[in-house]
Amino acid sequence: MPLRLLVIDDHDMTLRGTQSALEQQYPDAEILVFKNAEQAYGAVQQHLPDLVVLDLSIPQKLGDPSRSDTGLQLLRTLMEEYPTLNIVVLSSFTEKLVRLKPTIVAHEGGFTIVDKSVPMAQLLLKMDWALQGLMCTPKEMRAGIEIKPEWLAVLQLAFQEGLQDQAIAQRLNISLRTVRNYWTKVQDALGVYPEADKSMRIQTEIQARSMGLID
Repeated sequence: MPLRLLVIDDHDMTLRGTQSALEQQYPDAEILVFKNAEQAYGAVQQHLPDLVVLDLSIPQKLGDPSRSDTGLQLLRTLMEEYPTLNIVVLSSFTEKLVRLKPTIVAHEGGFTIVDKSVPMAQLLLKMDWALQGLMCTPKEMRAGIEIKPEWLAVLQLAFQEGLQDQAIAQRLNISLRTVRNYWTKVQDALGVYPEADKSMRIQTEIQARSMGLID
């Protein structure tokens, strides 16, 4: 099935630029664009896209003023109703996402945050990460994130007992998808992201040992 991508932004220039970049990066994808929260929410319900690219400062409906609170509320609703939805927040107001930190940490889908000032190549990279189910949040948002016991259990089983993900799932009596979700959470908390010619799993072990999370 071709990818279905949904972009929400009320700024025409940004919307056109994002749409054009996506068309080049994913030529076979179906790309849906919307300018307000009401239309976008209805589209998510109807089409259930593979990825949502969301600006925070958007109007609730046609004719309303753009407000970051509108985008934050839409984002919260999408994460709560669609816990595995892949999301990219593309906004100049990313610092306001700290209000949703618990909801973001609990989200099971891919989730990345991109400031509108970054080059398009960086935006496309973060979109690709979100589609892979990865999480990437700013350093200031990761500060103070507690390493949850279930994340720590995955680290210990993987690096102290040498178990693979399927065996970890069986040991913890959870799904393989949940194990992989825990990996994305702990890797984001540790600041470990994909790098060319580097294994994320090895980098996670190095970082976890350096922080004393495992022996």
